[in-house]
Amino acid sequence: MDAPPAVEARPRLVTGPFVLVTAATFAYFCTLGMLIPVIPRYVEDDLGGGGLEVGLAVGAFAASAALCRPLVGRLGDLRGRRLLVVGGALVVGLSVAGYALASTLALLVVLRLVSGVGEAAMFVGAATSIQDMAPDDRRGEAASYFSIALYGGLALGPPVGEILYTHYGPDLVWLLAGGAALVAAALGSRTPVGELVAGTGEKRPFLQPDAVLPGVVLFLGLVGFAGFSAFVPLYVDEIGLDGAGPVFALYAGLILAIRLFGARLPDRFGTIPTATLALLAVASGLGLIGLWAAPVGLYAGTAVFSVGMALLFPAMFSAVMSAAPDEERSHAVGTFSLFFDLAQGLGAVILGGVVVLSGERGAFVAGALVAASGLAVLRRRVPAPATVAD
Repeated sequence: MDAPPAVEARPRLVTGPFVLVTAATFAYFCTLGMLIPVIPRYVEDDLGGGGLEVGLAVGAFAASAALCRPLVGRLGDLRGRRLLVVGGALVVGLSVAGYALASTLALLVVLRLVSGVGEAAMFVGAATSIQDMAPDDRRGEAASYFSIALYGGLALGPPVGEILYTHYGPDLVWLLAGGAALVAAALGSRTPVGELVAGTGEKRPFLQPDAVLPGVVLFLGLVGFAGFSAFVPLYVDEIGLDGAGPVFALYAGLILAIRLFGARLPDRFGTIPTATLALLAVASGLGLIGLWAAPVGLYAGTAVFSVGMALLFPAMFSAVMSAAPDEERSHAVGTFSLFFDLAQGLGAVILGGVVVLSGERGAFVAGALVAASGLAVLRRRVPAPATVAD
């Protein structure tokens, strides 16, 4: 009697190093989360600044991070992911603790620029390492778990930072936020170095080519998110809600649930179908919010929008990692994440202009149209990796 065929063991994803890098990511994004509500209030209350000064302090971080992401990506390919994770977290931790010495806006902006350099290194190193450790057929799942750690830190950090600032002042916020980044550096010391690439002297382009078009799709999908986060807090007054807290709670809850329980969707159904669904949901949700001026419309639109936001990043990130050569993986992550910064920086400005002309509802509809335009780029330009069967 023939023996039954051997069942091939499924490659492991969640290993010790995977957990440590994910934990380092969570600790690090707790740092960034604590700063979100505190930096604007510190600039206004302690440094006597206004809207322009707040914008400079907040935007300096994103500007230096965006400029450095492709550059540190190349460094990660040559010197390994551990250097980026540990070095980036150390730079952020020490510079954030140094905010306690920032008695002027100029010094705070300089320190924020330094923090942005560390952010570029830490994010690119951690995101690349997570993909290094993921089996080929579980890249989307790995990206989903990574993003849960990211969003978890960004969700926990703001209330902690606000409570500390309100009751104990900014210095304790800077010290504890900096300390969380140093914890991330300690956890990240176990990050696998990854496969190093010998320098050939050949000049690489600033942007990694395989990451550009998926990055454009990500940008088009995230422009609406910039408008959602910026203008929903103002729009709730127009439709008679007391505040935007429950709306953002619904958004965050659905994001975390979908990325946890639907982590394998991009791997199972393919990146292009998953991203298509994501862009349709983003466009439909924002359109519903803009066209149905009522609390029910806002909540229903937010639910649909959240589905799209939960799926878009893992799908496009998996597409980049499947297309980029192994020796350019960190460079690809740096290039891809640059488009996230651009969406957050330019999206609010673009849709802010729409608000001036047509109000918040017009901005939501405009965000829906921008997301829908991503479908054309996705279908015609982005290569589709093979769908992975169970």
